[in-house]
Amino acid sequence: MDEAIRRIGFVGTGIMGGHMARRLAEAGFEVAAWNRSQDKARALVRFGIRQADISKNAALNADVLVCMLSSGPVCDEVLFGSKGAATVMKPGAILLVMSSIAPDTAREQGRKAESLGLRYVDAPVSGGETGAREGTLAIMAGGREDVVSRLSGVFGALGRPTHVGPVGAGSLTKLANQLIVATTIGTVAEAFVLAESGGADPARVREALLGGFADSTVLRQHGLRMVTGDFRPGGPAKYQIKDTGAALDVARANKLDLPLARAIDALFRSMVDRGGGDLDHSALIDEIKRANGLGETTQQA
Repeated sequence: MDEAIRRIGFVGTGIMGGHMARRLAEAGFEVAAWNRSQDKARALVRFGIRQADISKNAALNADVLVCMLSSGPVCDEVLFGSKGAATVMKPGAILLVMSSIAPDTAREQGRKAESLGLRYVDAPVSGGETGAREGTLAIMAGGREDVVSRLSGVFGALGRPTHVGPVGAGSLTKLANQLIVATTIGTVAEAFVLAESGGADPARVREALLGGFADSTVLRQHGLRMVTGDFRPGGPAKYQIKDTGAALDVARANKLDLPLARAIDALFRSMVDRGGGDLDHSALIDEIKRANGLGETTQQA
């Protein structure tokens, strides 16, 4: 743990970012947080977090600025735009982007950060709201090994970090993660629809599969959402297509054909096009039911 890292700026305190900022404060870091919806940052004040009125004020004097915003373009705007938070960071500070962004975006941000005298790490996460709340996130870090090592205390408050390569490698690993998550959600949904069509109870099917080769975090968490109809967004479907689309862009650039990725991307896009973008991605089961002329699960959004 680098004892020189004490002050952390945090931009983006939404579904996951709020929990992450709280955990950093509870770990003893001095945290200043900013969010476009100010009430979300204001709710963190009770944990000893200082609310910043503008993003620059979260970054000012920070040893590390954590970015947990919704997309690459939003990160670019907040970090490097006309009011860019990164532009006021002190030389040698670390810009830690934990948002899910495209690898090319991460590499370009790394170049911009370097031109400002900053260190840059792209470290997207997996584990959803539960992982953020409990500090069990899988953290995929891309950047210089010595810089990633300096962040051990920060990462330790949030989950389990793995250094996967240079800048951009973290984002590429997250795309691989998202393909596994997305296709597994689709497979679990299809399995439940198949089972129900033959008279089996999907809830009992899920219970029967736990502990076997078909078991997974997706089956346990998202499978439960599917059988209960609880589609309040932990991971909204509109963000899923951002990631599957970015993965397909990388595949095309590398002259790869990924048929499963193409199929699951199309399913999620159909779901979003039909108004399901703000539902949890486990609501894909209703897209599969619709395509088969079956009734939808009772949705709780």
